[in-house]
Amino acid sequence: MITVLDCYPPAGAAPAPNLEALKARQQAAWSSGDYAIIGTTLQIVGENLAERMDLRAGETVLDVAAGNGNATLAAARRWCEVTSTDYVEQLLASARKRAEAEGLRIHFEIADAENLPFADASFDAVVSTFGAMFSPDQDRTASELMRVIKPGGRIGLANWTPEGFIGQLFKTVGKHLPPPAGAKSPTLWGTRSWLNSTFGAAASVVAAEPRHFNFRYRSPQHFLDLFREYYGPVLKAFEQLKEPGRKALAEDIIELVAKFNVSGDATMVVPGEYLEVVLTKR
Repeated sequence: MITVLDCYPPAGAAPAPNLEALKARQQAAWSSGDYAIIGTTLQIVGENLAERMDLRAGETVLDVAAGNGNATLAAARRWCEVTSTDYVEQLLASARKRAEAEGLRIHFEIADAENLPFADASFDAVVSTFGAMFSPDQDRTASELMRVIKPGGRIGLANWTPEGFIGQLFKTVGKHLPPPAGAKSPTLWGTRSWLNSTFGAAASVVAAEPRHFNFRYRSPQHFLDLFREYYGPVLKAFEQLKEPGRKALAEDIIELVAKFNVSGDATMVVPGEYLEVVLTKR
């Protein structure tokens, strides 16, 4: 399981991780459960990103680590020519069903964010909502996003921040299951400093603004039950723990929800901070 920044050792303090082994673990995690149950609730993030990017009809758009297709559908609804990719076939199958239900024409292709099977400068825009940030080799993934986009094209990202609810959820899980030695936190993608150092030489930042997605569930326990059953990384974390470790993790997650919950009643309304980013290739 990947956790947030302060669960990781300082740069240079740990040996280089086995990225292929880490990728295999992540792929197994995202293939477990049913992310679509969770992912569908995040649709508004894809819609907002498409508007912020000012996607235009006829533009070629690549969705990287598309999951069940939130940004994919948002771009297709704006009459873009969309290619939707992920390295988990089950997730693309879910996205395909959603597209078919809406009568949207989208090309779906299995692809690894670290090795995209497209020529240089193939797309007008590249998007990724809570997807590319989870790749083990972060620098390579960022390079691939930049490689396949045309000069003057835009990259649009939605990335969980370290301080936000999901970043803190990863931190909570990390206290019970430490991350692999040398692994980098995915929430680096949710920091302006990392974005500037990674993309700054090749792209200009048009926007990098904190946004909030409200996690709305029947109750904190309802949230825990669904994430424990359907959200692969959390599911795998509980699988790896034994009692009383599972009980302790469940209690810590409920406590975390209580810290962020603003519902004022028995339901759950938790603002989850993410960084909405739009870059333009120089």
